[in-house]
Amino acid sequence: MHNSRITSPIPLSPPLRLKPNHPHKNFAVSAQLVRNNLGIQASLRVVSAQLQTTKTDYSISDADLESRGFHLRRTPDGLNLTHLNSVFVSVGFPKRDPDKIRTALDHTDSLVWVEYEKTKRPVAFARATGDGVFNAIIWDVVVDPSFQGIGLGKAVMERVVNELLGKGITNIALYSEPRVLGFYRPLGFVADPDGITGMVYSRERKKKK
Repeated sequence: MHNSRITSPIPLSPPLRLKPNHPHKNFAVSAQLVRNNLGIQASLRVVSAQLQTTKTDYSISDADLESRGFHLRRTPDGLNLTHLNSVFVSVGFPKRDPDKIRTALDHTDSLVWVEYEKTKRPVAFARATGDGVFNAIIWDVVVDPSFQGIGLGKAVMERVVNELLGKGITNIALYSEPRVLGFYRPLGFVADPDGITGMVYSRERKKKK
């Protein structure tokens, strides 16, 4: 979760399967996986519109976060890109051009980040892009190492997924290193259902041919 970069080849993990968190609700779920030598992309597809996530489903409520000095933000307003870059670097991402980060944010469909009140700096971040109708991919799920282990990563992920579902987007995917797949399982993500495998364009392999 804290480091979902795909900058170098990593070993693949064993298959995971989706188990609905609320089996008593009337909904059907199927899952797809796209995996390659750079990482794992797990996709959750919610078939029924009756599956809804509400504030009471969050592992940490907005009020609880506020009481601990963390403010949820859903727009880029007030987001210091230099500070965000620092968080990226702290978890192993390469330092990014601020102008390119700004462009990426302009093309982001869902954004949730957490600002720590004492420092006014971002300490957790996640965003999603997609076609706005059917598909979305979640990117850049990061938590400042000084604030890991207290539920901030789960908080931003739950809210991004909830927002996407609220827009009617039924195919949600993400990339993850195998060592953090366990973080995504309770959130409904699964790898390798029914042996489905996808492909990602590789410039390195093209050069070798």
